[in-house]
Amino acid sequence: MTTEQDRLELGRALFSPRTVALVGASADVAKLASRPQRVLRKHGYTGTIIPINPGRSEINGDKAWPDIRSVPQKVDHAFIMVPANAVPGVIADCVAAGVRVATIFTAGFAETGNAGREVQQRMVETARAGGVRLIGPNCLGVVNVTGKAVLSANAVLEREALIPGSLSLVSQSGSMMGAIITRAQERGLGFSKLVSVGNECDVGVGELVDCMVDDPDTRCILLFLEAFRDAPRLGAAARRAFEAGKPVIAFKLGRSAVGREIATTHTGAIAGADDVANAFFRDHGILRVETFEALFETAQLVTGHRPPKGKRVAVVTVTGGAAAMVVDRLGLSGIEVVPPTPQVLARLAAQDISITDAPLTDMPMGRAEGSVYPEILNALLESDHCDAVVAVQGSTASHKPESVRTRVLAARLGSKPLANFLGPSANEALGILQQAGAAGFRTPEACADAVRAYCEWRAPQAHPAADRATVARLDAVLHPLRGRAVNEHEAAGALAVLGIPFAESQVMQGGNDAVTVGFPAVAKILSADIPHKTDAGGVVLGIHSAEELRAAVGDMLSRIRSRQPQAKLDGVLVQCMEQGIGEVIVGYRHDPDAGPVVMVGVGGIMAELGGGHSVRLAPVSLDTAREMIGEVPGFAMLKGYRNRPAGDLDALARVVYALSLLACATGQPVREAEINPLLIRTHGVVAVDALLSW
Repeated sequence: MTTEQDRLELGRALFSPRTVALVGASADVAKLASRPQRVLRKHGYTGTIIPINPGRSEINGDKAWPDIRSVPQKVDHAFIMVPANAVPGVIADCVAAGVRVATIFTAGFAETGNAGREVQQRMVETARAGGVRLIGPNCLGVVNVTGKAVLSANAVLEREALIPGSLSLVSQSGSMMGAIITRAQERGLGFSKLVSVGNECDVGVGELVDCMVDDPDTRCILLFLEAFRDAPRLGAAARRAFEAGKPVIAFKLGRSAVGREIATTHTGAIAGADDVANAFFRDHGILRVETFEALFETAQLVTGHRPPKGKRVAVVTVTGGAAAMVVDRLGLSGIEVVPPTPQVLARLAAQDISITDAPLTDMPMGRAEGSVYPEILNALLESDHCDAVVAVQGSTASHKPESVRTRVLAARLGSKPLANFLGPSANEALGILQQAGAAGFRTPEACADAVRAYCEWRAPQAHPAADRATVARLDAVLHPLRGRAVNEHEAAGALAVLGIPFAESQVMQGGNDAVTVGFPAVAKILSADIPHKTDAGGVVLGIHSAEELRAAVGDMLSRIRSRQPQAKLDGVLVQCMEQGIGEVIVGYRHDPDAGPVVMVGVGGIMAELGGGHSVRLAPVSLDTAREMIGEVPGFAMLKGYRNRPAGDLDALARVVYALSLLACATGQPVREAEINPLLIRTHGVVAVDALLSW
């Protein structure tokens, strides 16, 4: 485990090296390998630069050495640019020379396939054995703007003058680091630290976030993510950042299901990568934005604030059309745009300011002059009826940029987030807002996205621990099932240990077995090799007598053996045919990226066709389970809609909670478990199907 001292030492060598070795440095300005030396000089690096090149004794005024072993002084940070086949030898040299950190610019490792992955892994093993930490490979480097240590081959850094600021960035995409720098700096937003992580063979996003939490110059941490590679570490670091008052804002690619393995359960098909990512971000107190510009524009909106109590936004504008673009997007995201309260109206009336009680406070055609606009902002910012305020400016912000001083900056800012959207192109006015620390937005999409992200922001969630007795019972029933296919009867027996009620059932091996269940009954093929029994013709409903049942069992076994001869059959599961007022799916999945998750949604054969679902990291508390149920639109019918009987949603919450406790089991983890359907009754629930796999 990394100690605080290890983290601080890594941060110093990574961001503030006294000596930098450029391995593979070139004197040819036309070559990429010549750029890092120029970039270091351009941005004011005052440490020692040591080019490593066996064919040169000097490069651009700095004494060169044939290899790192030959360097007579301690090297803190090596930047490696040699061909891929030479990199493992350089890492061995770094170990011998006592280098603390090596950043590998070179590509051609795990991203190329199995052979490259094996070379990369051996390289990591060499480095770890020798105490060298690795960034990359296939990355563009490390930037410390405030400390003037810019160690990168990114072309943007050779052209741009860097603006010091309070933002720090970790990017899994090298090229996007340059894009974020240019776009943010165009808005007057500056950075403290930036890292391109590439393949993350050793030091990953989570460990870098940890370092940025310790950085006194960082107030907000931005993440550009393609995948979760070390989710537990990132989650722990994000929680540290939240406690330190440093918001973590993430933009993550991979919102679609393309390329993701679909599991055998409905849970795997429904709760895809994006749902799991949202659950992960919410669980660890990370704000997620959906538009690229919002990644850096959201920072000023949320820095200095904590998560809100609700999702209520007040909007004041001098241009109805521009405001409507923001309001529409907020509405589609489930954010409530609230009208001013009678108290707000009375407060403004006492200052001879008249506004309506409409959700949108519109002050067009000269009615916002003097102190009117800032006083309206004061009244909204200081009222408890909203959680954030959106202020929209029109053409005046373009031809009179200073107007934002008298309208926005004259208000008493800081009590809650204020998002300023400028309808026209008004870069000068945006710059004035930015310089004053007020959040300005260039597009309605980014403005609405940032406000939505803030309204959905939550403090890191605590996870309940199952009591020892429950874990012991669960482990005892799971142990004999581990490592083999599990049929429905066995899965139901395991899940019943968690207190989940199942329908009365028996297993029949043929038509001559004695019948013990009541009627009407349902017969289902019992085989771990056939997860979707209905599709396989392995379900018969509405059986009303022992004779019908024996015939159905015999026919089913014969039919399935003919259709799926490769499937191992364990008999036929016979259950009492239960009824309820609705069908629900409750699923558990050990996600390969984010870890255990639990899902609840509309169930039965309609599970994959819509109706909504909710996902959280597991285990969850009963309160969180109730919150999840409240998020599913399709459950409206279970809440007494139009005088229909209301379902027992507390009993449903107990099942969601219970299934999530699979995350507490020891030993080989459960890969997936599912109850579909769970029948909801006016009093209680009953499960009539179960699936479990390793």
